[in-house]
Amino acid sequence: MTSTAVTTGFDVRAEQDAIAVDAAGIEILRYVIHPDSPKEEAPKPYLFPLRFTDGGEAAVRRPWDHRWHTGLQFTWSHVADQNFWGGPTFAAETGYQMRDNLGTMKHTGFAVEPTAGEDVVFDETLEWITSRGEHWFDEHRIQRVHSLDVDRFGPGRGVWAIDLTTELTNVSGRTLPMGSPTTAGRPNAGYTGWFWRGPRSWTGCDVVNSAGAAGEENTMGAPAGWVAFSSEHDELDGGGTVMAFAGSSESQDAEVPPIKWFTRTGIFTVTSPSPAFDQEIHLPAEGRLRLHHRFVFIAKVCSGEELTALGEEFAL
Repeated sequence: MTSTAVTTGFDVRAEQDAIAVDAAGIEILRYVIHPDSPKEEAPKPYLFPLRFTDGGEAAVRRPWDHRWHTGLQFTWSHVADQNFWGGPTFAAETGYQMRDNLGTMKHTGFAVEPTAGEDVVFDETLEWITSRGEHWFDEHRIQRVHSLDVDRFGPGRGVWAIDLTTELTNVSGRTLPMGSPTTAGRPNAGYTGWFWRGPRSWTGCDVVNSAGAAGEENTMGAPAGWVAFSSEHDELDGGGTVMAFAGSSESQDAEVPPIKWFTRTGIFTVTSPSPAFDQEIHLPAEGRLRLHHRFVFIAKVCSGEELTALGEEFAL
């Protein structure tokens, strides 16, 4: 791969195991395609670091409480007997236990080389391999980085967005139940799908959804067009807002429940537009599941009025 750059929009720097995207000299994200994660963390590609246009941190990797939490990444905690999420697996009878069931997601190639410009596109294929070495899913993943406005709210106080589109094809030869700890019996633990972990400094931050509900207790497990988290930065003056848009979860081959939000701010800040929060998806052999979400990173602690306007502007 060769590196490219432009004077406006996003710059791209290609490395052996990752691709970095810069905006006005700030590395706003790095997509690691060949991770060095331990087996216990179910190795998979991930987006980290993530930064706002003012340089403020927007994510954390391998926090001490959950080493398998990494920036923004695609996960699935319960697929039949396999865990593609990392860490222990929940069962109603035994609670969380480390089991020999951790799979991997392997990047197999880009359709085209990611290049600099107003949009940066990662169009890739992946294979999901079980702990037994079985090939269960083919994935076509497209991530599009876009909508850069570096000075929208003042010098360096800008905005950028990333769309996350993925299609999973079940190539296992049998129907696979796809669930979460909640479908396995643990209430309010529907984390699965695209998952974001905020910085430690965002613990206890404000969260609100598009329906006007505020706080973890009112956004957890609820459907909503978007959720937004806001906090002051550590180290830097100012703060930021992360907006996540539910988008869609669709299949012509299986019944798909509505997306519900997994949100936490009390012990740490995380969110996931969960496609299987409290109801399994039973994807048949050769069946396909398509997900489409959006995250927006704003270098400003937004007011309610600003969130409403941004919610309309970036709606999926």
